[in-house]
Amino acid sequence: MKLALVAAALLALPATASAAPVPIPPGPSGGGKEFTGHAAKPHRVKAPPIPRHPFMAANGRNAVHNDAYQSDTYRNSGPIGPDLRVFSQSVDGMGGVGSCGITIAFDKRGRLVTTCITASSVTLRLMDKDLGTIANYEVGPRVIPPGVNPFQSPGGAYFYMDNKDRAVVSIGRQVQVIAVRGNSLQHVRTYDLSSVIPADDQLNSALPDWSGRLWFVSRQHGIVGDLDPATGRVLGSKRTGEAIGNSFAMDETGGVFVVTDKAQYRFDARRNGAPKVTWRYAYRNVGIKKPGQFDAGSGTTPTLMGRRYLSIADNAAQLHVVVLRRGKHLERGQKRVICQQPVFDKGRGDTENSIIATDRSMIVENNYGYFPPPDATSGGKTTTPGVERVDVKRNGKGCRSVWRSNEISPSTVPKLSLKTGLIYVYTKPKGLPDRWYLTAVDFRTGKTVWHRLIGTGLLYNVHYAGLTISPKGVLYSGVLGGTIGVADR
Repeated sequence: MKLALVAAALLALPATASAAPVPIPPGPSGGGKEFTGHAAKPHRVKAPPIPRHPFMAANGRNAVHNDAYQSDTYRNSGPIGPDLRVFSQSVDGMGGVGSCGITIAFDKRGRLVTTCITASSVTLRLMDKDLGTIANYEVGPRVIPPGVNPFQSPGGAYFYMDNKDRAVVSIGRQVQVIAVRGNSLQHVRTYDLSSVIPADDQLNSALPDWSGRLWFVSRQHGIVGDLDPATGRVLGSKRTGEAIGNSFAMDETGGVFVVTDKAQYRFDARRNGAPKVTWRYAYRNVGIKKPGQFDAGSGTTPTLMGRRYLSIADNAAQLHVVVLRRGKHLERGQKRVICQQPVFDKGRGDTENSIIATDRSMIVENNYGYFPPPDATSGGKTTTPGVERVDVKRNGKGCRSVWRSNEISPSTVPKLSLKTGLIYVYTKPKGLPDRWYLTAVDFRTGKTVWHRLIGTGLLYNVHYAGLTISPKGVLYSGVLGGTIGVADR
């Protein structure tokens, strides 16, 4: 389907007061109840707190995966049910196609900050809690490489909010810094990285380390580099020659954890600030791009677990959750790998979304079959089922599968509320009309607690967006028609 061109309409919206949201148009009616299940009984999940990054906004407010560890967990509650209010904001007010909310962060006043990505542009948008638009800032034209499906070109999707209430957005070969000031979005500065990122490549993500250096990774050539944010001077870069399809993680020891299509890396900064490879682990890879993936490699951003581990998914014929020791050095007798735990069915498993993780438990969803997007979930079709929990054994010697759910979550970034013990996924069963649900799954048992119908048809497809829970407990997400919200009444 051809994407709508909506940049002009976005920029026309007022910047001094909230513009009332125009809902996403409803899709075909019929089939399926609005709500099934029951109110959730909260069961708190024990997990050590994740350190707040000194150069990022507070945990749960700063980026698509919630914190520097990329945990995809919240310490606050999300919707409980059963009486849930669903509301939305059209990407352009006219029922066009384009996601506002692959990444949703929050400013210091709790307002939504997101990028709206259309066929031609990337626009930063500031919204109130009811999805009324307060301000827009056009970041720049969208970069889609030749021959790439526009629905699988993520440029502009990754950004983060820093500790000064500024959005730091990667687009093309630039990193732009845009401040929230009152009811406006104002450009602060641009870091031009064309000296180290070639014309046939683009940035995928940029994040600060614990010392404040701004690290960046490129999509095509797998360039990893960092710069001094005060001067904009590039401190150094390394070309891995391995595509990087996702973001990366950082910890307080100075580690920067990047997964490419070939291997998991730990980088650290040299004395002069330039990046160096501390260790590299080549994971299993069948060497093909499975249906549902952007690349022939791991589809996960590395997720840090407590103070010792990290987890990714590999790209073997039999998909595995891989847990590694992330420290700089191994102690005598230790191995880097804790486990390679098989998940889903052999030949029918892949994931293009980051793993949810505490210090010991991981949640992974199956995206196998989401190709070509978004047609794979149109006309009554859907993808391969599977949401699975894997735990590291208490003695740290291996992992085990705890449960597997048969929920079908084609492409969302799922989230876990530690306060309630609910895992939120965005699901789609077979059949017409094409129905999209927010689904709550019990972390302890894997049983589905409830489904809430969000909408029908293409415009309600979540399409790789991250589910996001606000400080007030409202769940938001981008969809192909704009942005949706779900809240307890």
